[in-house]
Amino acid sequence: MTGRGFTRLLCVACAAAFPVMLDPLTLNSHRAFAQAAPASQDAGPRFRADGPDADEFGRKEGYPSCKGFAYADETRCRVGALSRYDTLFPARTITAPKQSIPLARAASEPVIRYGFDGLELTLDDYLNRQPVTGLLIAKDNTILVERYQYGRTDTDRLTSFSMAKSVVGLLIGIALKEGAIGSVDDLAETYVPGLKGTEYGLTPIKALLLMASGVAFSEDYADRSSDIARLARLTLEDPAGSLAAVKQFNTRRSPPGARFSYASAETVVLGLVLAAATRRTVSDYAAEKLWQPLGAEADATWNVDATGQEVTFAYVNAVLRDWARLGLMLANRGKWQGRTVVPEDWLMASAADALPTDSPLAKYGYQIWYSADTRRFALRGIRGQFVFVDPDLKLVLVQTALSGGPRETAELFALWNALRAQVH
Repeated sequence: MTGRGFTRLLCVACAAAFPVMLDPLTLNSHRAFAQAAPASQDAGPRFRADGPDADEFGRKEGYPSCKGFAYADETRCRVGALSRYDTLFPARTITAPKQSIPLARAASEPVIRYGFDGLELTLDDYLNRQPVTGLLIAKDNTILVERYQYGRTDTDRLTSFSMAKSVVGLLIGIALKEGAIGSVDDLAETYVPGLKGTEYGLTPIKALLLMASGVAFSEDYADRSSDIARLARLTLEDPAGSLAAVKQFNTRRSPPGARFSYASAETVVLGLVLAAATRRTVSDYAAEKLWQPLGAEADATWNVDATGQEVTFAYVNAVLRDWARLGLMLANRGKWQGRTVVPEDWLMASAADALPTDSPLAKYGYQIWYSADTRRFALRGIRGQFVFVDPDLKLVLVQTALSGGPRETAELFALWNALRAQVH
């Protein structure tokens, strides 16, 4: 799949919108001011029972989650499904520590204004316009904004979709540092004998991290017959599981590492490598290496296939503040509360090795999206899931949402740019 194909299918993470995050002048989004907020507007958490088009999204029915993939076609099921994804399909727990590391909270929300489409808008305007379930802004270790809509709360586990890919990339880096993985130049089949002789098996780990395996894979969410639709069904519904699923895609189109081509199957292979190399479930490894040192406040979950293997291209489900803890650790270049969680040299290599995409202002590193100068990056998932990170400012924005096409994404990036300008 070409980068243009990814832009078309992913919508929320489209390359057309991505430059907005990188160039604040594009949408005149850098107008921002800080002033004392009214005393009634504390920094949250603040909850709202409705949201834009709430009845369409199932408010009168109590936001049902329905069953399986019903949310893809039935809008009324989406709020419930995306906050209870671990009830739709089997899942394994990522255990939180007994004692969490608290985040500080500002006394009041900053007043954030941003420019978009010729309008000057506020954060309230943004939430009135966009189908956001959760929005959190934090700097250093302090929450500045924490909002929820559609009856969601700070105890709901909100799903990641492809933000999970970045979690896998971080865990690969940790496993490499600990020696469980010998080298990113090792072939996948070195760790997963079941892939021996297949094209994915013959692909180096590094090429998989960069979405550059060269194996043909179509990721078009609008096409129910595309490879990504098949992969989702094969991993979440088929009894054969992830290993059998990725072996279905076995046509090499280009040499490994030659070019970026977004393909969720690559992260499934990485998940198989990780589990085999560490001799642990991916969830257990994530609990020990991420959730515990982050001082997460709540258990997370990860959906698994019929064999018990985590479906690693998506489906980590976590509370909003724990997504923020992950982002803040990355904003501190892999360190949290004086402890190294993710090796800084791994994060540096991810940025240094990042490949160009079809947008001249976007690159892709080790399962992470970067600005062209690689100074900022994001975890990104379909339907509007984002963790934006600016390490220079120690600033993080987390959003979970119900949908996110190019226009919705462009407005979010305008808000992010205005926020960055305000923090300066």
